[in-house]
Amino acid sequence: MSQVPECLAGEPEDELPVAASPPSTLLFAVATGVIVMNLFAPQTLVGIIGPSLGFSESGAGLVAMASLLGYAAGLFFLVPLADLVENRQLVLRMLLSALAMAVAAVFAPTGWSLLIFLFLLGAACSAIQILVPIAAAMAPPEHRGRTIGNVMSGLMVGILVSRPLASLFAGLWGWRSFYVASAATLALLATALAMRLPERRPLAAASYGALIGSLFRLLRQEPVLRLRAFTAALMMASFSLFWTSVALRLSQPPFSLGQSGIALFALVGAGGAAATSVFGRMGDRGWTRQATLVSHLIVLAAMALAAWAGAARSGGSAALLILLGAGAVMLDVGVTGDQTLGRRAVNLLKPEARGRINGLFVGIFFLGGALGSALAGPAWDFGGWIAVCAAAAGFGVVALIADIAARK
Repeated sequence: MSQVPECLAGEPEDELPVAASPPSTLLFAVATGVIVMNLFAPQTLVGIIGPSLGFSESGAGLVAMASLLGYAAGLFFLVPLADLVENRQLVLRMLLSALAMAVAAVFAPTGWSLLIFLFLLGAACSAIQILVPIAAAMAPPEHRGRTIGNVMSGLMVGILVSRPLASLFAGLWGWRSFYVASAATLALLATALAMRLPERRPLAAASYGALIGSLFRLLRQEPVLRLRAFTAALMMASFSLFWTSVALRLSQPPFSLGQSGIALFALVGAGGAAATSVFGRMGDRGWTRQATLVSHLIVLAAMALAAWAGAARSGGSAALLILLGAGAVMLDVGVTGDQTLGRRAVNLLKPEARGRINGLFVGIFFLGGALGSALAGPAWDFGGWIAVCAAAAGFGVVALIADIAARK
């Protein structure tokens, strides 16, 4: 394994000269929310994109998986550059690449070409995880959890709003219209960040190969990183499995929702984003362990409620829809809590390796998301909605066991 030069082990100045003011934090939150929409919008569009480009029902999950898998690749191979090159220029170049791939998705002629474009779009969207460490570095240590929580609120809103927005665009103008809107929004965002984003020059001086090789060393040496990345991946698998499949369930009796109704249902889930700041503050107060266990238990309760509400084929559809929506909100709260607390924990490990640590944490996290999306089709074919909820709950059980075992 490549050894990291001594200069990588040095302690750079972690705080930036520009303080994290409320407008700056808002800009970071909006930026992460806008970028992340490209990763989760395909989850609600699989039922439309798949048939239009020749995918089978079980293979349509590849559309949702492609951008998440690309994002994970970007986190492993692009985000570590934040510890090597100037961060502002890196972010802007990645955003321009994302813009180009969004335009390419609009004109994708085949299903396989779309998968390639979405993979590359996801990789470019990993710029999010360069923005988050910049925001963390601008905040004093005693408020870092709060700042990360506030920025992550924007991220979670983007994740949760992406699905209803994509459904709305698809219902009005077809699925390609979402990527037209995405390209225009990314252009505006790149312009705003070019004017407001501060420079951040890492002090590390190493080859790219040594930088990538150091990822494995960091993962081996940091047990907190391993645990938090593992449970976050399991939570994300539950999240992606649920949201990739729920549109299929909502289109069936007793709900029988169209694309607009599914969009409204997905919008309800955005309420879970409010928990991000709450969990960030709990971490700042030293309640990380207790809050993490609670977040895992919430996911299990959410899947139990969703399975019960979605199992009915007749009866009061309005009441069942409300219960299913409550389960969706609870799932989002639990996943948000685990991710926020895990991100806070790993951001406190090694300031000089923050870019690489964030890349590892979120890369593993999104591998779990890609796995959940890939399993959605097979789980649905195997046992319908109950199998989907059981698989999602299974991921939550493993996360809970891992967290309890680590405390012993």
